[in-house]
Amino acid sequence: MIMNYEQLAYYYDVLMEDAPYDKWESFTKAMIAQTGKPVSSIIDLGCGTGQITTRLAKSGYRMTGVDYSADMLTIAHERAARQRLNVQFIQQDLRKLEGFRHYDVAISYCDVLNYITEEDELRSVFQHVAALLKSEGLFIFDIHSLDYVHNHLINQTFADVTDDVAYVWFCSVGDEEGEMHHDLTLFARDKSSGQYIRFDEYHHQRTYPVTFYKQLLDEAGFDIQHLSSNFSIQDNAIDEMEERLFITAIKRSEE
Repeated sequence: MIMNYEQLAYYYDVLMEDAPYDKWESFTKAMIAQTGKPVSSIIDLGCGTGQITTRLAKSGYRMTGVDYSADMLTIAHERAARQRLNVQFIQQDLRKLEGFRHYDVAISYCDVLNYITEEDELRSVFQHVAALLKSEGLFIFDIHSLDYVHNHLINQTFADVTDDVAYVWFCSVGDEEGEMHHDLTLFARDKSSGQYIRFDEYHHQRTYPVTFYKQLLDEAGFDIQHLSSNFSIQDNAIDEMEERLFITAIKRSEE
């Protein structure tokens, strides 16, 4: 199941206020710079509330944001409008992408691809991404590392309390390697009444060994350009204990 934030979308930015959006922006620019080629168009797959999308739009890139959640996209639209940015936001399932062509770069951050929990569906996503990119276009994404999932997420409980939002998050092990189930209970203060409202969310994720991502990328027509962890721009700087691994792939020339 692709994430469906429903009511959580309206509190997502509060919960994610410490997320390293500036690092994702900088990493994207660094990967583009390494190619030495001009880039004008970027599609942000799983754009959420548009935090990264709008940052890159302000840097002059022609941006398209795609997300499954209509509520997330509403907030993204509002964010872009406040900043007077011309960003196209479209609601689509990443497993069924259609109508996109000739992009220079595709990005997908904040473990969005870990919500694609079936191997065949992930294979289909990579094929769709290849189809929307120009020849020698870049596909940049991050994923949870297996070691991080096993040692820091599975069978753990997380909680946080602020004046406006509190949550309790249980992460339980799935049946497959790298699979996890998230049960989140959120208490958010209603601005009009001052009372707290409870929301319950379920999320399903799975991550795979890096070798499997490499295999699917190769099948889809990509060559690996860069592998790293923790936003490192040094190639092959992988620490499997880090939270996120980063993969940059280039679509093979169609000539």
